[in-house]
Amino acid sequence: MSRIANITRNTFETQIKLTLAIDEQTLISVNTGIGYLDHMLTLFAKHGRFGLQVTVNGDLNVDSHHTTEDIGIALGEAFTQALGDKSGIERYGAQLIPMDETLSRAVVDLSGRAYLVFQAELTAPLLGSFETEVVEDFWQGFADQARANVHIEVLYGRNTHHKIESIFKAMGRAMRQAVTINPEIKGINSTKGVI
Repeated sequence: MSRIANITRNTFETQIKLTLAIDEQTLISVNTGIGYLDHMLTLFAKHGRFGLQVTVNGDLNVDSHHTTEDIGIALGEAFTQALGDKSGIERYGAQLIPMDETLSRAVVDLSGRAYLVFQAELTAPLLGSFETEVVEDFWQGFADQARANVHIEVLYGRNTHHKIESIFKAMGRAMRQAVTINPEIKGINSTKGVI
């Protein structure tokens, strides 16, 4: 079974091409036009052991919001497409990840029901040209399109860069747990028979 998705998302604000390979960390190549976001997506893929290729042309002359949110949407769509009916997957993932003085928790349920809880105080409004408030918008778009229940918390920390980095690492690792195929799971991991 090949769990690969190719997503093209074109709007008046962004043009995105994204390829996700759940089981092959063959290539990680990210070019969003936002250096900090490139770094975070690379960390997500590396810690999740995913192959990820992203190219974006966005309206960065406005700000980073549309580009960041639309990448979250496209990444969520890619997981939904690549996972198909989700047969045999663990479905749940949970990780606590430190980054120096910061500790973050990410918990995921690929339940088919989208919901985001995001609890992170990001005190620095900018990291380079990246508006930190759009991190929540990224994960909202992701949760909606991945049809996932996502809980993200920064438990403590000082440095905004560290907080966001620990979130992306934790989400990569939580998603790896959730998408892992367990041969002991027969069919769909739900009493409903569908997720």
